[in-house]
Amino acid sequence: MSLAPLLDGAAIPAHPLALTAARTLDERRQRALTRYYLAAGAGGIAVGVHTTQFAIREAGLLRPVLELAAETVAASDRAGDVVTIAGACGPVAQAVAEAELAAGLGYDAVLLSPVVPGATEADLLERARAVGEVLPVIGFYLQRAIGGPELSRGFWRALADQPSTVAIKVAPFDRYRTLEVAHGVAASGRSEEVALYTGNDDHIIGDLLATLPGGLRFRGGLLGQWAVWTRAAVAMVEQVSRDPAGLAGKAQQLTDANAAVFDAAHGFAGCIAGVHEVLRRQGLLAGVWCLDPDEGLSPGQAEELTRVTAAYPWLVDDDFVAEHLDAWLA
Repeated sequence: MSLAPLLDGAAIPAHPLALTAARTLDERRQRALTRYYLAAGAGGIAVGVHTTQFAIREAGLLRPVLELAAETVAASDRAGDVVTIAGACGPVAQAVAEAELAAGLGYDAVLLSPVVPGATEADLLERARAVGEVLPVIGFYLQRAIGGPELSRGFWRALADQPSTVAIKVAPFDRYRTLEVAHGVAASGRSEEVALYTGNDDHIIGDLLATLPGGLRFRGGLLGQWAVWTRAAVAMVEQVSRDPAGLAGKAQQLTDANAAVFDAAHGFAGCIAGVHEVLRRQGLLAGVWCLDPDEGLSPGQAEELTRVTAAYPWLVDDDFVAEHLDAWLA
């Protein structure tokens, strides 16, 4: 598998975790989710990332979850044109081991979490170099609200200059920090070789349409928001070149919908459960269960999801899911 779809630009959902009521892995529905993303036209999937729940590692689910996704993609008719991305976490030894696991399962790249307590920028760059010896690296600017560190323009330039860096997911939920990444990549010697992907779920369409410092553009999105209503997400990426004015008119509607899914009203406390609830309503998941029994929908979040689903029918792919659900669950 080449990285061409990643470099060309794609809609890439961050893959959720399907659980039973007993909080064990629901393999049937986990496969169904992957089949949904493939059928919707996603250019890739990212597995073992925040939306998959970082706690899969402590629960002993990292390998089985990565395996299920890899096997499902390999068995599909889209195996040759979908980029498979595995999340990797922790200090150098852990991140390298997780990259080696992903490489052994046939993954194409690693999305490298920036959360390493006590690590300096130099430490993070050295870790990226080590992981890059195993698989191509996708850098990640994670929002501070869920633990991401503040990283300098110089860091992003140095990361982009590493030959193993193929993309950066820009998700600080902050306009200033988003521009810092672009400035850093533009100043590097590899700005044409490093694809910028928006992870700013609060500003998706604005990012897709933006011209960034150095004339750079976001080539697509790697997003938790795109784990739901994925058919519409693929259409958004296609609409960037075909009808940018029409897409711009939907920008605030998508941000409003994301506020409901990600539970912005409660500091993103229900962001995983919000994704699960949309998928539950479509029949893809059996419930909103998370590995942490204390994680769930926030007060009023279900009502907000009902509101935005009714308000923005262009965003919803319920009919598409209903048409294919039985086949995906088979």
